[in-house]
Amino acid sequence: MEEKRLKYIFLFCSALLLGLMLLMSRNAGVTCDEVLHYNQSVSVYNYYASLGKDQAALNTPVTHLQYYGQSYDNLVTILIRWFKIDDIYMFRHIMSTIAGWLTIFITALFAVWISGYGAGIIVIFLFAVSPTFLGHAQNNLKDIPFAMGYIAGIYYILKFLYSESGNSGRNILLLIISMAFCISIRAGGLVLICYLFLFFFLYWLFKYLKERRVDIREIKNKIIWSVIISVTSYFLSILLWPYALQNPFLNLWKSYRVMVQFPDTFRQLFEGKVEWSDFMPWYYLPEYIAITIPIIVSLGLILFIIFSKRVFSSSKSFIFCCLIFSILFPVVFVIVEKSNLYSAWRQFLFIYPAIVLLASIGFLQLFQVIKNKYLSWALIVLMAVFSINPLKFMILNPEYSYIYYNQLVGGLKGAYGRYETDYYFVSLKEGSEWLINYLKEKKITEPIKVRANFSVKWFFRNHPEIHNDYFRFEERSQYDWDYAIITNRYIPPFQLINKFWPPENAIKIIYADQVPVCAILDRKSKDDFYGYEALQNGRTKNALKFFEQALKINDRDEMIYYNFATALFDDGQFEKADTALKKCLEINPDFDLALMYLGNIAAAQNKTDEAVEYYKKVINVNRKYIEAYVELSKLIADKDVSKARTLLRTCLTLSPRYKPAIIALADTYRLSDPEIAKKYDDLANSIKQ
Repeated sequence: MEEKRLKYIFLFCSALLLGLMLLMSRNAGVTCDEVLHYNQSVSVYNYYASLGKDQAALNTPVTHLQYYGQSYDNLVTILIRWFKIDDIYMFRHIMSTIAGWLTIFITALFAVWISGYGAGIIVIFLFAVSPTFLGHAQNNLKDIPFAMGYIAGIYYILKFLYSESGNSGRNILLLIISMAFCISIRAGGLVLICYLFLFFFLYWLFKYLKERRVDIREIKNKIIWSVIISVTSYFLSILLWPYALQNPFLNLWKSYRVMVQFPDTFRQLFEGKVEWSDFMPWYYLPEYIAITIPIIVSLGLILFIIFSKRVFSSSKSFIFCCLIFSILFPVVFVIVEKSNLYSAWRQFLFIYPAIVLLASIGFLQLFQVIKNKYLSWALIVLMAVFSINPLKFMILNPEYSYIYYNQLVGGLKGAYGRYETDYYFVSLKEGSEWLINYLKEKKITEPIKVRANFSVKWFFRNHPEIHNDYFRFEERSQYDWDYAIITNRYIPPFQLINKFWPPENAIKIIYADQVPVCAILDRKSKDDFYGYEALQNGRTKNALKFFEQALKINDRDEMIYYNFATALFDDGQFEKADTALKKCLEINPDFDLALMYLGNIAAAQNKTDEAVEYYKKVINVNRKYIEAYVELSKLIADKDVSKARTLLRTCLTLSPRYKPAIIALADTYRLSDPEIAKKYDDLANSIKQ
């Protein structure tokens, strides 16, 4: 088919995809990050509106958002304020969708530049059947715009290098904008400046090896322009970034280091086990990519490898090398760096456009090899067949496209209880809207207390009679609430797999592909809460009565049993306390609080071997439960002092200023080496806790 006709098909497909993406985003949920970044963007807006007097944007010790440029969030909030837009998140989702579509369109233009409009059409098609990317495009104003800046930066770097004159005004302007935009979202965008000079050097080396000559004048010209582009994009990137403006060089470097090793860590569900994000196995990122991208994209990559000899014998071989490098380098870097990774691979969505581009070239090569018209149509049909699975998922679960898993793990059903699903709390929107309608239908007008495992304030903004707040699901019995909205994030995998969640008091369950992602709970009794209050106030007898009554109504809440055990132990009923704690483990075998309590009870009763096993189990299920290291070391120090010291040093790598561990370490040296013991004592005394 001639290029002119393909061009019209390309433009039509691009426009159609934009329309479909905007349609998909109408009911998009609000992500947990979105709430935080919007609040930060308001602080940034106030910083500039007050001419720097409002310093809230520079003081973010909890969220660390001062280290994010988040320019796209900031630009969207500026528009919201200027045009007085009321439905803030609806507008944000439109703008996020536009950023997602622009990412696709730029990638498609990249493919057109390399191999013509046929490649561009395949790029659009592969993106159109990519649920993870399209799902994030609905409401992720951080990772999606960064992906746009990243692929655009690579595209215009290569166009700049391949341009004859080296100073095409349009290309240079677009390169500056792309690089500045990428850096202004995350400091990691600085890698584009490195790419510019690395690709520049390799390009001329490659050209010299091929042609055995170089144009010194052109090299000098492009070096000058590369410096101008880098400096200009660097300073443009910090214009909407208050923290970077305070010290354009040092603070940007600090931000980059924070991005490489984010200070906050989170417990993640991966391969059926809950683990801390800074202790994920090296293959965490590659595995997540492999099981969440559509099989058809993987097939395209396989075809690219199969036809690699043909691809790299073309005049565009250097471009493909750069694309492969732009995919592999970030992945290898975080593996070597042992970066703190969480929330699947959303932070690495920026490599997906290049992945799709290479996959499109793989399919294009196959089309070019196939000369028979009927075989070409057979290939198109085959591509359509492999697209059914992701397309069906998006059609049936438009708001939850981002939690797509492919056939390698049995889809979302196969991933449930083994990998994270609604890690962005997107289902809270649907859950909140359902509860509002439910209360309206029930004609409940008295004040209602609603809790959720992330903020739902935005959804209840027009309902002052409904007080809403946050709580952790496992601590639900310790709070006063009438209804709760709970996503499946942070639910123990044992409870997910064995259908302990959603609990029996769920009046509404929201599903994605027949997997429960959110539950609305109706509290049947507050005896558990009253018991906890009594326990906190030292009214043990009252607490026991309340807990006994609560367990008649709800016997699948491990925290009720835990608090019941605490009251029993305080009342001197040690055997019953032990039984109640073991009941906790029937509901949640990895409940670290109960395991620790059982260990402490066993240790107090001189059941050393039993206590040792409990403490080991605590560390196994939660390696950052630092108290367990100290108690375990005390029990084994007499038999194996070397192992006890190793435990304590491990504890101190997790929490370097944990005073009990330092004192315990000193104790292991008191008889054998008093001088070392004194050094640890001095260190402990220097720490105020």
